[in-house]
Amino acid sequence: MTPGMADSALGILGGTFDPIHYGHLELARELYEALAFSAVRVVPAGDPPHRHVPVASANHRLAMVELAVAGNPGLEVDAREVLRQGPSYTVETLEELRAEDPTRALALIVGADAFLGLPAWHRWRELFDLAHVVVVARPGVAFDIAQAPDLQAQWDRRRSDDSRALREAPAGAIVMQPVSAHDISATTIRAELARGPAGFDAVRSLLPPAVLAYIERNHLYR
Repeated sequence: MTPGMADSALGILGGTFDPIHYGHLELARELYEALAFSAVRVVPAGDPPHRHVPVASANHRLAMVELAVAGNPGLEVDAREVLRQGPSYTVETLEELRAEDPTRALALIVGADAFLGLPAWHRWRELFDLAHVVVVARPGVAFDIAQAPDLQAQWDRRRSDDSRALREAPAGAIVMQPVSAHDISATTIRAELARGPAGFDAVRSLLPPAVLAYIERNHLYR
């Protein structure tokens, strides 16, 4: 290991996962390999404060994530936001992870649009003291930091073009990471499932069979 370098960072991928699909899984696997993460923790939100109320309950969404992640090397499930009472604030999840291991490098994975919206997040400035931030740059999606003037100072101070920054300290860097396009939408999947049997056939290639079987067995998204 290079002197002064930490162990590989732990990736943190949060979301509603309503339902989880191959787009989520491929993103996690791609980042796990590209950034040499020790693992990617998939963290379903119990009560997401910044998004619409999920259609499926937190327990159902957690169960689907567990089914989807099973058998995927490098991917792990973290249920703490479902188990924790109150809104699922990312800063509290990172505080808990940081308390568990003060020296471990953490890397919060966010889409470019979510990153530009960080100033609306609870205690958002503290995120950079708790973790690195990996901004997922999707093909064909424009990214302009000028759209978020409150972030400009953080961007100028923390931006790194070298992913090794994720191992040079436990937290504090912003790394832009390009990823492959995965044109799969949970919204579209829910709409198809609401159609009944024909919709189930239409989404079979978009999410793991175990997840689709769970949805059918529990009559979700009807």
